[in-house]
Amino acid sequence: MIATSFNQIFGKSASGLSFEEIFRQCYKLVLKKKADLLYERVIKLEQVWLRENVRTKILLLVTPSITVGLADQTAVADSNERRIAGERFARALKDAFNHHALSMSMITDVMMYMDKYMSQDGGKPSIYAAGMSTFRLEILKTPFGEDAALDTLSLLENVVLDMIRMERKGEVIDRSLVRQCCYMLEGLYESSNEDETTKLYLTSFEPKFLEASRQFYKSEGQTLLAEADASTFCTHARRRLSEEEERCKQTISQVTEQKIKSVVEQELIQAHMREVINMEGTGVKNMLDNDKIQDLANVYDLISRVDQRKGALREALQKRVIEQGTEINKAANVISEAQPAPKPLQRPAEGKAPAEKSLSQQTQAAINWVEQVLELRNKYDRIWVQAFNKDVVMEKALEVSFQDFINSNDQSPEHLSLFLDEYLKRGGKDKTDGEVDAILDHGILLLQYLANKDIFERYYKRHMAKRLLMKKSVSREMERLMLSKMKMKIGNQFTQKLEALIRDTELSDNLSAQYKTHVNALGDPDPKRVELDCRVLTSTTWPFETIRKDDDDDSRKRPTIKWPSTVDQVRQRFEQFYLDKHTGRRLEWVPNLGDADLRATFTNNGKTRRYELNVSTYGMIILMLFNDLPPGEYLTCEQIQAETNIPQADLVRNLQSLSLVAKWRVLKKDPPHKEVKPSDKFSFNEGFSSQYLKIKVSVVSGGGNRVENSEERRATQKKTDEERGHVIDAAVVRIMKSRKTLSHSQLMTETLAQLSSRFKPDVNMIKKRIESLIDREFLERGSDPAQPSYVYMA
Repeated sequence: MIATSFNQIFGKSASGLSFEEIFRQCYKLVLKKKADLLYERVIKLEQVWLRENVRTKILLLVTPSITVGLADQTAVADSNERRIAGERFARALKDAFNHHALSMSMITDVMMYMDKYMSQDGGKPSIYAAGMSTFRLEILKTPFGEDAALDTLSLLENVVLDMIRMERKGEVIDRSLVRQCCYMLEGLYESSNEDETTKLYLTSFEPKFLEASRQFYKSEGQTLLAEADASTFCTHARRRLSEEEERCKQTISQVTEQKIKSVVEQELIQAHMREVINMEGTGVKNMLDNDKIQDLANVYDLISRVDQRKGALREALQKRVIEQGTEINKAANVISEAQPAPKPLQRPAEGKAPAEKSLSQQTQAAINWVEQVLELRNKYDRIWVQAFNKDVVMEKALEVSFQDFINSNDQSPEHLSLFLDEYLKRGGKDKTDGEVDAILDHGILLLQYLANKDIFERYYKRHMAKRLLMKKSVSREMERLMLSKMKMKIGNQFTQKLEALIRDTELSDNLSAQYKTHVNALGDPDPKRVELDCRVLTSTTWPFETIRKDDDDDSRKRPTIKWPSTVDQVRQRFEQFYLDKHTGRRLEWVPNLGDADLRATFTNNGKTRRYELNVSTYGMIILMLFNDLPPGEYLTCEQIQAETNIPQADLVRNLQSLSLVAKWRVLKKDPPHKEVKPSDKFSFNEGFSSQYLKIKVSVVSGGGNRVENSEERRATQKKTDEERGHVIDAAVVRIMKSRKTLSHSQLMTETLAQLSSRFKPDVNMIKKRIESLIDREFLERGSDPAQPSYVYMA
């Protein structure tokens, strides 16, 4: 009765059965100690049913189109025919499994008491587990045909893999069927013990799926590399990853998601990414040059999956940044090294002072260099944010590459200082305060990249001094803001000397205010008296040795300037006022850094024109010589030099400015050559006229900050090296005073570490300074010559 009932359940005709009666019969057999016999006969019944009624039907669906196509996927079997036959076979197997699982659930319900007895006392698997194991053995694992190695399970797996391969190639498949087949394999185990790790999906299907996928993507990767460009390759690779993720979630199993992604990453990305990145014409170089943000983001996403250090992308990025930076350096150097082109003699109305244009070009080239570097930095900042997801590895790569090409340009400290000087003087034409502030912030960023910050400090101090002395700075608040930005980024030690310039200027302003109060208290009734505004500066604070441009290298040997009498009286009055307040001090006048406002009257053909001229202090001294000169008379250059004692180079520049530049030619020169010779004659230009009442007379190639020539650069480097020697001495003594005894290698390492924040130390220079400290008895050598060391001498 039990066997007949179970056959009816397997045969889908159980509607007339009494499950209560079947349960009772099974219960009685267990009570009669026949549980083992019942268990074995049920298993036997299942085996017979599966062999005679299920296996034969499934084998009838195994057609040559399936086996031929799977044995060789390039065989003549039509893919559509193969797909249809495969789906028919898989669907029949899936239906058989589902029905068997349902039947076993019904049988389990009526054999519940036996199941409990056998599992607890007999130590056997449940009847359901045994039944599903029987399905695996009788249907999936039984070989068929001449090939004993080919069984139903292998055929099913091949059909499913073939369907997945078809879908990867763009064909439409029955995804639901694939999912149900995978579900079947997840419900069957290698044994009736039902260990989760022995699911057929994990032990049989998944390894084959991963290997087939590996071969597929290996072949596809090679094809793509040969036929596609970099952008297409990356887009396709990302699409494949997305497809596999979706396939695992909707078609096969999520437990395979990370494994199949790893296969795609290894075969499609890791194996070819370096070649894709370096593709000629379409690789990362092209993407960077053309701001292809999405393509770069794809490259970054792909390489991040297989290489945490992003080696190939990092190298390509650094290489391109350095190439572009080197191009900027070369362009700046070409202009910097260019000599003024020879020009034909021009008449005074058209004449310009020699070298003025060349120097302007060089200074502008320096400013352009910084602007181009900042533009490049902004470009890569945008790429870093939008394409590289603010990755710290890529950020470091950018920093290293910018440091590399910036420091390969020996003039970069000077260029950066000139750039900042321009914006601190003019505030940026057509730019808002916020834009100027952002530009200065970027300038500070470049300062962080400089290896030799001490050279920048020397240039910046010189340029800042001129801005303050010549009142060309936008404001002292802006100067303080700039120093504050520097202090935040590179430390207080760097800005101490620069802050001293502002403090000294403020003290000078207070002194000037006191002097004006003093003069007003004297009650001088002369309305034509000279008004004097002096800047009294501390000689040790200001870089006078670098901003003086007189002939003689030793400023103490310069000839004393012969001041106009009216000016000299006021000068002496101020000097007396100052010395009365500060006994024991000495004032040294530096006229080449000052300026003067003159009221000039020009009379021609009975017409009188009055202008206010702003000239250099030397220009004032020269022009005042013509006050008492009769009309039509002249002075030679030699006479002017004798009357004023102005250094020759400064005299020539000022005479050129006053006599050769058409828009402010207040003197006439004879002959009208650009060169100024001792015998050249200068007379007052009564015919001068201008549409402006106030005229600023700029000194040719003087006064303003400009790019140094090669000789000046060598002098700057020499002074920098001298200062570095003192800095190295201080660092070594500081280290040794703290450590008392150190080996040579330890001392070198610690010294290099301390100095690297200010400049790139030269090892040989450090060794020489150590020798010098030994000679001066700050240090002594250790007693063991085999282990070089040093001892601090208190």
